[in-house]
Amino acid sequence: MIIPDSYENSLVGEFKKIIWSKFLRGIKDYELIQPGDRIAVCISGGKDSMLLAKCMQRLQRYSKVPFEAEYLVMDPGYTPANRQKIIDNAERLGIPVKIFDTQIFNAVVKIENNPCYLCARMRRGWLYRYAQELGCNKIALGHHFDDVVETILMGMLYGSQTQTMMPKLHSENFAGMELIRPLYLVKERHIIEWAQVNGLSFIQCACRFTERAAMEEYQGMSKRQEVKALIRKLRETDPDVDKHIFRSVENVNLQTLISYHIGDEYHHFLDTYDEGRSIRGTKKE
Repeated sequence: MIIPDSYENSLVGEFKKIIWSKFLRGIKDYELIQPGDRIAVCISGGKDSMLLAKCMQRLQRYSKVPFEAEYLVMDPGYTPANRQKIIDNAERLGIPVKIFDTQIFNAVVKIENNPCYLCARMRRGWLYRYAQELGCNKIALGHHFDDVVETILMGMLYGSQTQTMMPKLHSENFAGMELIRPLYLVKERHIIEWAQVNGLSFIQCACRFTERAAMEEYQGMSKRQEVKALIRKLRETDPDVDKHIFRSVENVNLQTLISYHIGDEYHHFLDTYDEGRSIRGTKKE
């Protein structure tokens, strides 16, 4: 039996309200885990996925909902130093990882347009495939609350659409597989605080594209970095602005949208406009 350590104890101690309780609430509210699940907890080596692994490890031990977990590290072509840092951190945190190799970084390093998007797609495909081979029916990723809020704004500002990062998704390419995001309600700054309080340091993006940009002293920002900076600026006048953005996709009034679609089925407000509000629902004036 694994004995709880100081890192885990801090999750249910000083970080209980802002991390552990948010983690449990996300799992409960979005029904992320069911009895008998076998979940591949995917670890990139960064702060988010390492925290996720630690939370899942504790949950597996004490949850009334029985489930199994595999802790997977996919090496897409890390430098030896970054790979070793992941191994060292996993040992320090008591996480029993399984590492498998791919050559994804080599495949995308010369891509000019959207290399990060292609890399993410390829990594997810490999994770699904390997998890399925291990008998898993779900993969768990370390996306957090800030990732969700940033995705909402990115879609609006750069994608001309209203969408969000969902707490769970069925895989379109791997039958019977599902993706879950247990840290969905946990804020990034609290993850950073947990790491700092525990004296932990993790790898950053660590991809070839990022390393190349740093060597070239690239001063630009990605769209996500731009949105992150924008939200940080908005918080100066409204500390809860990120909560408001998140709530905006939970509180959508279809009567006030010009058009929307569900899959390939498109709807426009003019379709039922002349039939009055009774067709499109009622609203107090």
